[in-house]
Amino acid sequence: MTQGFAIDLGGTKTAAAVVTNGQVVARLQAPTDGQAGLAQQLETLAGLLSQLGFRRGDRLGTAVAGRISADGNWQAVNAATLSGIGAEPLLAQLQDRFGPDVSVRNDAAAAALAEARKGAGAGSAHFAYLTVSTGVGGGIVLNGRLLQSANGLAGHLGFMSSPLGTARCGSGRWGTVESVASGRAIALAAGTPDARAAFADTSDRARAAIDRSAAAVARQIADLTALFGLDRVAIGGGVGLAPGYLLRVQSHLTSEPELFRVPVNPASLGQDSALIGALMTEEDIS
Repeated sequence: MTQGFAIDLGGTKTAAAVVTNGQVVARLQAPTDGQAGLAQQLETLAGLLSQLGFRRGDRLGTAVAGRISADGNWQAVNAATLSGIGAEPLLAQLQDRFGPDVSVRNDAAAAALAEARKGAGAGSAHFAYLTVSTGVGGGIVLNGRLLQSANGLAGHLGFMSSPLGTARCGSGRWGTVESVASGRAIALAAGTPDARAAFADTSDRARAAIDRSAAAVARQIADLTALFGLDRVAIGGGVGLAPGYLLRVQSHLTSEPELFRVPVNPASLGQDSALIGALMTEEDIS
């Protein structure tokens, strides 16, 4: 892995970076326009990349929120996050605009790759990365390979069912992990403008909303461990890395039988994980 440029297009922010040997050496970001179509999103990317010195033909790794199919088409699963994105030929449009040396993948999958190779999952054979933020996502890395599917749905861990879920999430499914654990769900349950405000709120209502989120994530970790035989899990995202949240998850995990109490660590690459992982190949993690 040498030098390239990377994009992380999420629901709230779009970041661009220069990545050298797996390290972010320069970084810019702008707010994501959740209602913008593909053409407008590409204009934002082009502006950020231009400021970083990108030239057509340079290597570009792109990580985006939503499903990326095997042929490079992009579909926003959560319509409330990127309402202007339907079934878009993202890879083809990126190559047309920026040159042939372009790759695309889901943002949480990219972060999972980076954490598996250079972060909290280094040395682990069966590893899961969970990002708990505005929504809930993640990725599974088994024996050094990212779990993928042709329809791009593999790794959308937030859409799994939860016994604590009592609402629909952005995917349209009822009673999912995202519906109870995400930043949106916490804010709704806490009666605060956003999850950040919920963590600052000392009321019983806010504390209960955060604790319910952590309990749902702990239950999901046990389920994933039963399914994949995980030996380590890392948690990232604005909620996942908020003060005290990981301790709550770990506390709830102690109620599971010992067989399912996998070590859970904070993601160590922070906001750079998806940018680093966007440029990785399968060979980088084998």
